[in-house]
Amino acid sequence: MPPETRRELTVSDSVVIAVDPLTAWEQVADPTQMPRWSPENTGARVAGGRPLAEGETFVGTSRRGRARWSTECVVRRSVPGERFGFDVRGWGLGRPRGRFPVARWEYAFEPAEGGTRVTETWTDGRRAWPDWLAHAFDRAAAGRPFADFQRRNIRRTLDKLKVELEATG
Repeated sequence: MPPETRRELTVSDSVVIAVDPLTAWEQVADPTQMPRWSPENTGARVAGGRPLAEGETFVGTSRRGRARWSTECVVRRSVPGERFGFDVRGWGLGRPRGRFPVARWEYAFEPAEGGTRVTETWTDGRRAWPDWLAHAFDRAAAGRPFADFQRRNIRRTLDKLKVELEATG
């Protein structure tokens, strides 16, 4: 397969934030806080308390330009001060419809010189899609491959998270 048709299915980036791992985890493990940092996320509806525990679900809302959508998410890992991750398993306009793999988001929190290394990772859940279909969808939805789009979003999210947590932490 020519390189230009291969999909990059995982994108990750890190930043060191001058707070302890538990403080960073507490913020990220509360998905209602994500709109403060994410360029796309506009909110989350959470049934239980926060931070979220493994197995809990939430509905996230996002926008890109004039497009708005909702996602159904289930928390896969929630280890205080260490990890937070969730699977996006449904997508829809207005409300999520059906259950199908969309993406996986993971956050790792590791002690580092100067604070905590926060690593954000996106994994494309559309592994079963043929590459040609994924490329066509990506061009229509994001104007470029999703991996490139998410790489930029992750960087922006981590940069904003760093600024905010260091200002308040």
